[in-house]
Amino acid sequence: MKNIIACNLGSYRQFRTGAYAHLAEIGLTNVEIGVPSAESVDALQSELNTHGLTATSLLGKCDVESETVVSDFQTTLDIASQMGVKIIFVSVHAGDTDRNVVYDRLRAIGENSASADIKVCLETHPDLVHNGDIALETMEAVNHPNICVNFDTGNVYYYNHNVTAVSEVQKVIGHVGAVHLKDTDGGYRTWHFPTLGEGVVDFKAVFQTLNDVGFYGPFTMELEGIEGENLDEAGVQARVAGSLQHLKDIGVI
Repeated sequence: MKNIIACNLGSYRQFRTGAYAHLAEIGLTNVEIGVPSAESVDALQSELNTHGLTATSLLGKCDVESETVVSDFQTTLDIASQMGVKIIFVSVHAGDTDRNVVYDRLRAIGENSASADIKVCLETHPDLVHNGDIALETMEAVNHPNICVNFDTGNVYYYNHNVTAVSEVQKVIGHVGAVHLKDTDGGYRTWHFPTLGEGVVDFKAVFQTLNDVGFYGPFTMELEGIEGENLDEAGVQARVAGSLQHLKDIGVI
């Protein structure tokens, strides 16, 4: 099978207006975008089709501290289902809410997602998924196949000491539903996310680890940049193109 490679539109920063055209130009056909309003779905789908693009994942909101999160999230599920998107990316934080309550809410969302064959993938963020051990604990407690991990190859370094992307992904290998491809200098809480291939992440090994268990994506480039830099549109586009080229160079495309 071929790996599904996508790009998070946030990688284009303030230059998103030209993102679709640039992606089409460099031959990348999959995107990760925010959940659109129900009334804008048709127009968005038309725009994606014009550029030969497919939304492989949607960025949704999931406030697990809220008592109404299960019903609130249904709108997102309905829109994803309407668009034919099977992956919803969310960042979740339990905060002071009882963990068992949070797990129950996520399990209920998983039940609602199952009927549409959608996977809700939890980002590698505190306080439920910020490393392999915590993510595994959350996955085992929720215990629902439609609640998965969005494994972020850069965030595991940002939020932890003495880890590697490969060692952490191995801990949750059976629960990965999506991946964010992000490089880093490896520093703890250091905002240094350069072009793929310019940091410490062994992307070839990450792909091999996941491919070996039958996971082929979506692998979504999320290029968040380096603190203090000020790229123009050409620079932003060069980072996206260079990152895609690195994936080609290591043979995963």
